[in-house]
Amino acid sequence: MTEQDLNEPSDSRYDVVVVGGGAAGLSAALVLGRARHRTLVVDAGEPRNAPSAHMQGYLSRDGMPPAEFLATGREEVARYGVELVRDRVTDVARGGDFTVTLERGGRARARRIVVATGLKDEMPDVPGVAERFGRDVLHCPFCHGWEVRDEPFGVLASSAAGVHQALMVSRWSKDVRFFLHRVAEEELADLDLRRLAAAGVDVVPGEVAGLVVEDDRLTGVRMADGTVHSRSVVFAAPRPVPRTGLLERLGAEMDRTPFGTYPVVDGNGLTSVPGVWAAGNAIGFSEQVVHAASGGYRAATAIVGDLRMADLDAALDG
Repeated sequence: MTEQDLNEPSDSRYDVVVVGGGAAGLSAALVLGRARHRTLVVDAGEPRNAPSAHMQGYLSRDGMPPAEFLATGREEVARYGVELVRDRVTDVARGGDFTVTLERGGRARARRIVVATGLKDEMPDVPGVAERFGRDVLHCPFCHGWEVRDEPFGVLASSAAGVHQALMVSRWSKDVRFFLHRVAEEELADLDLRRLAAAGVDVVPGEVAGLVVEDDRLTGVRMADGTVHSRSVVFAAPRPVPRTGLLERLGAEMDRTPFGTYPVVDGNGLTSVPGVWAAGNAIGFSEQVVHAASGGYRAATAIVGDLRMADLDAALDG
């Protein structure tokens, strides 16, 4: 599936419209296509892991570039007649079927909807952090810890909860400094301080002024007082911004968490709105690529069963 193939929908009515063409959306589309359901994937082309050069921890795909992974996925779903369009869904309305409105003006009707719109990471407002994100500014040791193992780590605190990140990354390096930034040391619990000491993590009070980058490589963390700590990797916690506007407009029940507000779903991703499923980072901050793909698969199998029973019941009533 090439970029040129991502045109307007060829029809106005589908069994399922999948909103989002990442791991969750494409996985759902693959199952739906193989089940012979007319399926449309609307992809805005904004995957969460785009800043990363490689993805890790996905069995058989470990180290694969995210863009290559998605390109392969698009080729696979296209074999089963799934249509893909490069566009953005601006609205979904209920009325028997669902009416999906696209940013470029097109519309499509669907019997069922899968929302796999993911989320956006907003990095801490420290000069250099957002620009280096996905390279030598990281947030997940499970995603990138092996690749930077044994290097001198910095961990930038956004809140006292940053202690957990500092403790976790110490599994991959014995040289970890926890920069409190705007967090007062008094905010840390006694147990946190003792755990940090046990892990060999150095606590550095004071505000961080920015990162030191030389020859396009992170070399240090500069404090507000001018002190520079030599570091080659910094872990920072982004603020997740879920892309759940469509679900909210549909009236889905939402759950507010410390990591954003997400839809309440059952084990297969079904929301409180009949006919609407959600998967991937649209349902939670910690959904990795492998989890997202699994969630899309589960949602699709549930939809296949749901549509099959609906069709049989309609035939009986007819």
